[in-house]
Amino acid sequence: MRRLLATFSWQELRHHPWRSAVAVLAVALGVALAFAVQLINASALAEFGQAVAAVNGQPDAELRARQGPLDDALLERVAAHPAVAVASPVLERTVEARSASGERLGLRLLGVDALLVARVAPALLPLVDSERAGADRLDLFAPDTVFLNAAAREALGAADTVSLRLGARRADLRVAGRVNAPGAPLAVMDVAALQALAGQPGELSRIDLRLAPGAALDRVVAALDLPPGVFAQGPAQAGERVSSLSRAYRVNLTVLALVALFTGAFLVFSVLSLSVTRRQPQFALLGVMGLSARERLRLVLAESAGIGLLGSALGLLLGTALAALALQRLGGDLGGGYFTGVTPPLRWSAPAALLYGALGLAAALVGGWWPARAAAALAPAQALKGLGSALPPRRRHGQALGLVLLAGLCALAPPVAGIALGAYLSVGLLLVGGIAALPLAVGALLEHLAPRVARHALPLLAVERARRLRETAAVATSGVVASLALSVALTVMVASFRDSVSHWLDAVLPAPLYLRSSGGPDGAPLPEAFVAGVRALPGVARVDTLRALPLQFDPARPPVTLLVRTLQGEPLPLPLVGRAVPVPEGTVPVYVSEAMQDLYGARPGQALPALAQALAAPEARAARYVVAGVWRDYARQHGSIAIDEAVYARLTRDRRVSDLALHPAEGVDPDAVREALRALAAQQGLTEAVEFASAEQIRATSLRIFDRSFAVTVWLQAVAIGIGLFGVAASFSAQVLVRRKEFGLLAHLGLTRAQVLGVVALEGLAWTVLGALAGLGLGLLVSLVLVHVVNPQSFHWTMDLVLPWPRLLALCVAVVLAGTLTAWLAGRAAASRDAVQAVKQDW
Repeated sequence: MRRLLATFSWQELRHHPWRSAVAVLAVALGVALAFAVQLINASALAEFGQAVAAVNGQPDAELRARQGPLDDALLERVAAHPAVAVASPVLERTVEARSASGERLGLRLLGVDALLVARVAPALLPLVDSERAGADRLDLFAPDTVFLNAAAREALGAADTVSLRLGARRADLRVAGRVNAPGAPLAVMDVAALQALAGQPGELSRIDLRLAPGAALDRVVAALDLPPGVFAQGPAQAGERVSSLSRAYRVNLTVLALVALFTGAFLVFSVLSLSVTRRQPQFALLGVMGLSARERLRLVLAESAGIGLLGSALGLLLGTALAALALQRLGGDLGGGYFTGVTPPLRWSAPAALLYGALGLAAALVGGWWPARAAAALAPAQALKGLGSALPPRRRHGQALGLVLLAGLCALAPPVAGIALGAYLSVGLLLVGGIAALPLAVGALLEHLAPRVARHALPLLAVERARRLRETAAVATSGVVASLALSVALTVMVASFRDSVSHWLDAVLPAPLYLRSSGGPDGAPLPEAFVAGVRALPGVARVDTLRALPLQFDPARPPVTLLVRTLQGEPLPLPLVGRAVPVPEGTVPVYVSEAMQDLYGARPGQALPALAQALAAPEARAARYVVAGVWRDYARQHGSIAIDEAVYARLTRDRRVSDLALHPAEGVDPDAVREALRALAAQQGLTEAVEFASAEQIRATSLRIFDRSFAVTVWLQAVAIGIGLFGVAASFSAQVLVRRKEFGLLAHLGLTRAQVLGVVALEGLAWTVLGALAGLGLGLLVSLVLVHVVNPQSFHWTMDLVLPWPRLLALCVAVVLAGTLTAWLAGRAAASRDAVQAVKQDW
């Protein structure tokens, strides 16, 4: 076998290097994309997890509140317990700083007790820079000092002071030293100083516990008799929340990258099919000389394995380079927003390289299996006479239809660990089963088409040949069907998602003008005097309020967002799924997002006791909450609950807000209202503390971000269709080679070169039209799975199916025109051959 590869196969590669290079490049591209995505995600997740572990330290447990801050009166009681060795307080805020280039920078600010933090989280221990002028060890506790990690120092420069803003508060702090915490920009200061700076006296974010030797956590927690709304969690749960937060996004991105590898298998199939057809006389001669059918099969599979191994090796090298470049230029975030601010080092993984290399090899072997079988089934005597191979056997289509039915059953399977495995399997089975059933569809369509062209000689020749050799037609168009099906499915999914997001924005942005606190993701409340001033502005008819509060329903999951907003009038400013249901008298109506249905089982008309347990105010904890409706929320993947702001204020006595929606009076120019707001903010010293935007600006920005996130699908569709068209060209070239006698006979019967080309072009038209119709139908089926199964199971939201028919038809027409042209170009070589020589050749 080695000698055959070194002589017989090497000669084919030497004479047609570009054809094999294209197949190798297709495999390499698929492996590179998938491997690069894996490396980037793994590196970002590892770096983020390391940063979380460094910041959280290695406590035996953390005490946190389900809503809002902890009362630091709990700290003294917990620290006094004999089973608690260390109780380290931590207050965390997100503040805004100015970078070295003058840009706004979100900075994580932690307040710690320098005497205790080293025993729990050594990376957070402030280290005084003794080389600075006026350095003092007591700077650890000074109210005007801050300590920066390496990322913060790089972003803020080497200045001795840093200006921070927390909502409406601003402070200029001295940079007294450093902390060794890795990850995104981070600053540390004394916990009491941060409480005073943030206006949060007596409040903490968490208490880290180190237990005495031999103490059991569950017994200690029970003995502490924690107040309602306070829970204990293990240190590993924070990393688990980060992983689960991005798991579905990472899996979907990997599957999307593997699409290129899937289409690459079709290109290997096309290249080897052409190669086997060109070498039919050589294979026949080898067969006469004693090379068995099994050995011919192994020889072609060895060639495909060579393509796969070389493509996988190049793909791993290219993927590593792409991942390193992406991490250096873009950081660890690939568009999902989960790892912003993280610039991790590349973490190369040998097991991942072996896995994706094996996938590339498997794709090449799958693509080479059918050409290898064709070489094995070759009749040597017939091939040596130039009669080509025997007609391909008719397939039994029951198995193909069974695969399609099995795909439908897999689409009904529930997700596994939050991943839509059944849906991904359903898509794969649909593509394989649909392509396997292609001859059945080709035959049915051509049976109806044949009578319509019976009076036209050239179309009749093209249609009858395709009808009687439907297996060959199906093989030639399989690449177009696969690539077009994936392109149609992605086009429908993106169009459906974009249309749903557009309607969602219309529902959640009912006001013309919006104002929000720019204090960062903490949702710093707006000053009450400013809110009152906005309500009193002339020309403002109504002001709706909004505030987003995180609630920890489950320590193992990311927080649920409680949206306190104005929920009055008809229709509600929520995109409801279905109708709202009436709630019993004396209960509090709330509206949950679709994620709450999937993750927490919240259903319309049912009580939601978990909300009462998560709230801190006694009256709010005593209330009974009932789900009045379900709404779509494309901004919060892990659950949100909307409650009317007047009801929430009555239950909690908390009237703070962070966002305002302004409805100008009739006839009042919104721009005039905006200028009045700017003047009011400047008057109260809040020019940099608030941000303004119109509904049109928010909508345009959101859709621009959406389009940028899905721009990769356009390139993916172009690559897939290009591979499919190359497959059509290779298949037509192979057919031309085995039909030399047929074309010579047509020339003897009086057909001109142009007419022979016309027959080939009409065959190409018939094949690509059939492929386009089959790809369109199969793509619509795949899009149903993507829209109605993959998205709800992966991201816990639904969308309305939208079919962009102009775009889909344009896609199909472009494929048909390109396929017809490809077939015509492939037929030019056959039409130029000497007709006499073609017919005379006979052994």
